[in-house]
Amino acid sequence: MKKELEGKIKRLDNSVDKLRIRRKDSDNLKVTENVFDNATLKALYTLSNKGIVQALGGSISTGKEANVFLADGEEEDIAIKIYRISSSSFRSMEDYILGDPRFSNIRHNKRDIVFAWTKKEFRNLMRAKQAGVRVPEPIITERNILIMKFMGENGKPYPLLKDMKIQKEDGQMIFETVIDYMHKLYVDANLVHGDLSEYNILIDPEDLTPVIIDMGQSVTLEHPRADQFLKRDIENIARYFKRYKIEESPESIYARIKEPEPEN
Repeated sequence: MKKELEGKIKRLDNSVDKLRIRRKDSDNLKVTENVFDNATLKALYTLSNKGIVQALGGSISTGKEANVFLADGEEEDIAIKIYRISSSSFRSMEDYILGDPRFSNIRHNKRDIVFAWTKKEFRNLMRAKQAGVRVPEPIITERNILIMKFMGENGKPYPLLKDMKIQKEDGQMIFETVIDYMHKLYVDANLVHGDLSEYNILIDPEDLTPVIIDMGQSVTLEHPRADQFLKRDIENIARYFKRYKIEESPESIYARIKEPEPEN
């Protein structure tokens, strides 16, 4: 049994080696080595054995806490987000997990916090999607791995808002949609994003619809710092959209987001 498992891990490790060969610069090699430890390789094999991951592709993005890879799913492209256990700054994660009633029993060690964070992002994405916010559709989690529907076309991810060149009138439309999403998160999903800015909003080039990403840090309204995080999100969005001559005050945006849904 042990030899069989070692053989399966070796085969998956070989696919990672091929990824390393394709991505030759030393920084990418270092990132790959930090991500694919033995436990993560085993978890990837589990997902592969279930038919969820058919083939691992190249890197989509590299963040402070996680890397995202493109992969072939059973029927469509998927995104594999792998949180790094060895190098994650779990102290910053604690600010968002501690105080969230959904995770009151989490032990304060790095591995358990990273696993909780991964599940937290899955749940937050589910709640956001159910509230009508466009987000990557979550598929499954396994340890420190989150599988989502890939947001892009032909293997190329949708561009970030920060990288888009948008006409003034389109900027207004995107702004209104983002505020509507923040409202739906708050009123319908009972969530505050917690780190919203032009760096974690994708734009679908087809219709310029925003797609909200990176919801691991999102908190419920019961969190003691939820209002503080909401005001910070609003300030980020108001600051960015000033370039499109949108001068709505943070106070006005705050009131719009918290406004209750009208009763039928």
